[in-house]
Amino acid sequence: MEQYCILGRIGEGAHGIVFKAKHVETGEIVALKKVALRRLEDGIPNQVLREIKALQEIEDSQYVWNEASRTKELWRQLCLRRWSSCKASQMTLGTQTWKQYYLRRSELEFRMASGRPEDFTCRALAGHKGEIDDLAYISTSEYRFDGQDKSVVCTVSSDGTVRAWDLHEGVELWSSPVQSAALVNLVTYPRLQLVVTVDERGLIKVWEAENGCEQAAFLLPMYSSTLEACDIPEGPLLLAACAEGALYTLTVPWLQLLSRVNVFPGNPTSLLCSPDRQWVLASTQNSDLSPEVFYTQSLLCRSEDETPASTTLPIWLTSRACWAPDEAARLMVMHRNDSGMQLVITTYELGTRKSRGRVEILVRQIASFLLPDTMMPPHLMKGHGSQVILLVSGSELVLFTIHGLQLVAFQDHQRPITSMWVDQTRVITSSFDLSLRVYMWNKENKFPVLKSCYHLLGGSHRWASGFTHVESDSMSIVGVEARNIGTSILRSYYFQVQCG
Repeated sequence: MEQYCILGRIGEGAHGIVFKAKHVETGEIVALKKVALRRLEDGIPNQVLREIKALQEIEDSQYVWNEASRTKELWRQLCLRRWSSCKASQMTLGTQTWKQYYLRRSELEFRMASGRPEDFTCRALAGHKGEIDDLAYISTSEYRFDGQDKSVVCTVSSDGTVRAWDLHEGVELWSSPVQSAALVNLVTYPRLQLVVTVDERGLIKVWEAENGCEQAAFLLPMYSSTLEACDIPEGPLLLAACAEGALYTLTVPWLQLLSRVNVFPGNPTSLLCSPDRQWVLASTQNSDLSPEVFYTQSLLCRSEDETPASTTLPIWLTSRACWAPDEAARLMVMHRNDSGMQLVITTYELGTRKSRGRVEILVRQIASFLLPDTMMPPHLMKGHGSQVILLVSGSELVLFTIHGLQLVAFQDHQRPITSMWVDQTRVITSSFDLSLRVYMWNKENKFPVLKSCYHLLGGSHRWASGFTHVESDSMSIVGVEARNIGTSILRSYYFQVQCG
């Protein structure tokens, strides 16, 4: 503060003294607060953090940053308060300081929220000779800012290959040999750096993410209707639903069979794991068969005469479902009412209890509401937080609470929405209009408010028919752009801040 001359004392505030001061060069008169902090085991008091945060947001060139800004503890506390996931055990600081981390991550989030042309680099990544049927990130979602961070995605295609792509450099890292059948689905294990694919005949394979080497294979009796990665404390698992209606539980990476359960014989089955991977929803779309929920641990090492812990939900004609990300066991299911005429969304909470040495599943309905008759049947459904449901009908995105209160509706796309990405900070939709729409969450109100921010455009309509998929991580957005000639490319948007 040597550039200021203290003129007098104005008064004493919380945790510090306010002085009247003059800038020695410009002569500007300012109020300067010197914060006095004690070294506390639990960090800086919340009141001080709130005051500093408020002062940071003042867009006044005469504001003077106080002495606390030089302390490591302040910046660590600011990081922890702003980003709940920012814990020392879950992040890699490297050589950067907490202050550098805070400023770089804040800048990155600003860029991803504004979407100005100078904020990102757009690249087209071509290589597949067929349509891309699925993609997933294999890189972790850590915020590192140490020059070592990468955004890497894997794709599978009807050309029979799985490929890995570096979105930062805009290059293909590796491609598998051409398989005997089209690859239709994949899941990734970022912690293990493994990719699992399945082809249209039901052949499952495990690949090393670093070099594309094949590790193991397992053949299902029929083609797979869905795959779910399930990394639990007992070890990583792969859940595969077969078109015959059976649920297979396999070890990863060696694909050893742990159990096989007949869920819906003769009916293609969909699977959906809870955020903590302790629950698995199995359902068959628009069927008289009620969906079933399994307790994941009961699928491990099951003997032939032992049935897994499961329960049947008292609904039918199920069409969509999702889990609430902020709750361990809150499930939202879209289904028809008893007359079969109206769509209903019912929310359940799950739990367990032990009885006579067995695990019993407890189900409690906590909310239910009818969708408006004027609304087209939604084809996409996602959850946010603990109480918000996102639905896509045609080209419209609509948000409801679990009790049926409509929060907002968006019609930003000109053609149908094809996929939707939802995380704690943003929502991204892809469309056949050859654009991606980015929305940002504002969580200052009782319910999160979604703000429509900007479009990301694809290539030319002369060559492309639209976006079919979209995914995102901490610093990139990637979409699958379908070509009119029956192939696909990746269109990536990479946001970056300077590490220096």
